[in-house]
Amino acid sequence: MTINKPQGKLRKELIEELMQHYQNPEDLIGENGLLKQLTKALVERAMEGELTHHLGYEKHSPTGHNSGNSRKGKSQKTIKGDFGSLPIEVPRERDGSFEPQIISKGQTRFDGFDDL
Repeated sequence: MTINKPQGKLRKELIEELMQHYQNPEDLIGENGLLKQLTKALVERAMEGELTHHLGYEKHSPTGHNSGNSRKGKSQKTIKGDFGSLPIEVPRERDGSFEPQIISKGQTRFDGFDDL
């Protein structure tokens, strides 16, 4: 699977919107801070993209009807890293052949994220 790298910088407006409630470092790096929320959202979105690639069709696409394999909800998983513990939702499909790449089956540590 090829993941396209973002082109250029993040839009200033997006950063401003994300930081509009920033008052202290806890808001950014704390237990419920923006960095942890972004990590969760990006990891979950990446896994959704991986599942779409695996299945070969977008969510809610008629192409998936009677395809023999389709999305089947999500399971809960907690990963640990430099940021502490982070509960995430892992997408599933009916035949169980989906192997996420960003967080593998059985993986509980997400080391190196801060380095990236």
